[in-house]
Amino acid sequence: MDVGGAYGGGKAGTPFDPLQFVQRPQVILRAVCLLFSIIVFGCISSQGWISKEEKQVCLYNEDANACNYGVGIGVIAFLASIGFLAGEYLFEQMSSVKTRKHYVLGDLGFSGLWSFLFFVGFCYLTNQWSKSDTPEGNYGVNNMQGAIAFCFFSIFTWVSL
Repeated sequence: MDVGGAYGGGKAGTPFDPLQFVQRPQVILRAVCLLFSIIVFGCISSQGWISKEEKQVCLYNEDANACNYGVGIGVIAFLASIGFLAGEYLFEQMSSVKTRKHYVLGDLGFSGLWSFLFFVGFCYLTNQWSKSDTPEGNYGVNNMQGAIAFCFFSIFTWVSL
């Protein structure tokens, strides 16, 4: 009978198996969150701004806050995903049940908060995009719509963690 350790982890000090680590659902979902966050902030950063009357304006209804919000939640989600992937790697080496508990509760709280913030971002960006005029030559249209779509997808990946 295989008895696991505290909070879903194995016994502390067991040898690390990279293949087993990569196949864990938590790690796969973290990697998907990482990818989605790159897409969200990358789409907005690369073509989210245009020059209008010698100043940069956001394509989301010329609302700089919309672009900044999308990039902000994307970048923080990217950094958090890297941090939580490192935490997943180190989870097996955490010998203290209290430390594991704090990690799991921190992960749970952050994931819940970030799924809510991606929901707010999806609603905010969709609202601003619906009020926007189509840019000349359709510049950045696909990127802006892609950022909205991946904000929506991110809601479900973060809530599943």
